[in-house]
Amino acid sequence: MKHVFIIGSRGYHAKYGGWETFVSKLVDNYQDKNTKFYISELSKSKKEEYKVNDNIEIKPIYVKGEIGQMLICTIKALNYYLKYIKKNDIKNAYIYILGLKLGPVLKFKKRKIKNLGITTIVNPDGLEHKRSKWGVLVKKFFLLSEKWMLNNCDLIICDALGIKRYINNKYPKLKDKTTYIAYGTDNINFHDVNEEKILKEYNLKKQDYVLIIGRFVPENNYELIINSYLKANIKKDLIIISNISMTNYYETLVRKTNCLTDSRIHFIDGVYDEIKLSVIRKNALAYIHGHSVGGTNPSLLEALNLTNLNILYDVEFNHDVGQDSCLYFKNEDELINILNNIESYDANKLGIECKEIIKNNFTWNIIVKKYKRIFK
Repeated sequence: MKHVFIIGSRGYHAKYGGWETFVSKLVDNYQDKNTKFYISELSKSKKEEYKVNDNIEIKPIYVKGEIGQMLICTIKALNYYLKYIKKNDIKNAYIYILGLKLGPVLKFKKRKIKNLGITTIVNPDGLEHKRSKWGVLVKKFFLLSEKWMLNNCDLIICDALGIKRYINNKYPKLKDKTTYIAYGTDNINFHDVNEEKILKEYNLKKQDYVLIIGRFVPENNYELIINSYLKANIKKDLIIISNISMTNYYETLVRKTNCLTDSRIHFIDGVYDEIKLSVIRKNALAYIHGHSVGGTNPSLLEALNLTNLNILYDVEFNHDVGQDSCLYFKNEDELINILNNIESYDANKLGIECKEIIKNNFTWNIIVKKYKRIFK
């Protein structure tokens, strides 16, 4: 039996962002009776661990307060699982750490982890030290933590080719233990889905809106996109679906852009029903992806699989996925030009190309097979 301990996300089927989507989809699609997953879960109350089934066990980690909650949760989860592995004399154990929060801790715990025979895997996600939400000191911490984590783990899994290139260039000695495995996505069966009813629930009409879906953070370029939309001549609505109620960024963005004075701009607080979200993607005229510092984002893969016309912020992470099937922008002028000419693009042709990219590279079947070669 292989034992895989996943820490660093908010949990299994947690409603938040990319890590949570990744954990749920990986585990749900794995389907190997000889592999057991243990997933830590950020909790605001003291709960006992519980089983989803014989192959999935959840450990709620109680964290009081909001400041540094994911760092505290991840440290607590690592300590708990190390004790659990030792107490139960578990062999063939893997600890899969999502993100770069634990540099000092992993360095300190390295000998203990090695003595327990644990294989430690790190997924660095994006370039954490470039996220604008962090101050100078936090960015410096992440750079140092990055160095310690990458040097003190057994394997580095990059979810984007751009991240792998970054690590290979910055840490050439780590090249042999660095590999690339992206996120995945799958086709949705719309056969029994009442798409019209779902669109009506959100006051949407087929092919009558441009869509953005993603966490509400500055590095996803919401300000640039909204300012471009305000200046463009496009008549369609801009629908922004995000975790608005979970951040103060909404008030900042509205104040800086004055976007609520434009009747085309509409915000929807997080939609976490997969079918509903897929219907909204499928019926959009276009999707705008402003992510600038992350890796292969699940929302981008889902857009390529469902939306014909995809407009991406011009960074290597997005190019590696979208290739020639998407449109790209670097600034307001470029995005305004795309929006003003949005009806002129051959969306059907681009949509076919997008779906071929997904089919050949990013299905969960492909991704799970790669992980099964890791957890061997």
